[in-house]
Amino acid sequence: MGEVNFIQEEDIRLETTRARFSNVIRRHGELAERLSRDSDKMIFERLQKEFEVARASQTQEIFLDGDQWNDGLLATIRERVHMEADRKAMPGETSMLVDAHFQGKTTYKVGSKVICCLEGARIGIQYETSFAGEPCELYHCVLESKSFLEKMTVLEHTIPFFLPIREAENDFLSSNAMKFIDHVGELLQAYVDRREQVRLIKELYGNQIGELYHSLPYHMIEFVLDDFDCKVTVSLRYADLVSVLPTRIRALAWPMHQSKRTSSNLVTMNRKGNGAAGSQHIPARLAYAEDALRSMSLPEAYAEIVLNLPQALQQIFQNRSST
Repeated sequence: MGEVNFIQEEDIRLETTRARFSNVIRRHGELAERLSRDSDKMIFERLQKEFEVARASQTQEIFLDGDQWNDGLLATIRERVHMEADRKAMPGETSMLVDAHFQGKTTYKVGSKVICCLEGARIGIQYETSFAGEPCELYHCVLESKSFLEKMTVLEHTIPFFLPIREAENDFLSSNAMKFIDHVGELLQAYVDRREQVRLIKELYGNQIGELYHSLPYHMIEFVLDDFDCKVTVSLRYADLVSVLPTRIRALAWPMHQSKRTSSNLVTMNRKGNGAAGSQHIPARLAYAEDALRSMSLPEAYAEIVLNLPQALQQIFQNRSST
């Protein structure tokens, strides 16, 4: 009976710690959202209005595909915005003599990116994100440079603060602006994809999920299934912030509920020896679940895990009882 009491006390301590940690995570998420919401909303509304004005005044919109989006085109866009800024700085009559080619307002569409020439020698990029074919948020990034020959810098943006845009600026923008623009788009789409996968499993299977934790960019995700005979813990880690499938996965089945069914079972196990009792509390690795999480989206993998979980647990515990 001492072993039974010890296990019950351990369970109580674990549940208390878990509840406190869950509360800290929740409060952290609320604080992060509150700190960024108001200022980000004002910047978003201003930039969105500016993009709408730019697109409404465009003389043409060019759709680019494949090799059409390249460094040469980006250089042309940069030249265009600086020529326009210089033209507006000239006296009225002189500005009319500037090559009409550079007076046309062109917007470029590259996949999910819209590139506009903004006032003041600025280049604006609007990123469109989606999930399962449905549109999600819009994000903006505005680049500027003092002259055509100087490197561009990020002037302002509406990209979530926890995505490493400044690191991307340092790594790419000075040497390869096109790569920077594409990389930011990949960061945003991957973030939205991971976030929406988590949202969907909460929406579809929330009654089966006891706890769910994630980092702000959703590159670390953990959740617990406790609607079964065993408690199943799933831990996901992503190699980088442009990944949509996890690379480090651990799915474990903890036979906690089964051990609590009757204390007499534990007493019987104790009489057989501490080794037998201890083995009943060693988690079992769910290899089939890890394979599903590695190759499928999170909602698809979740459905696969739940469908095959009873059979997998039965096989695991039959093997244990026979050893």
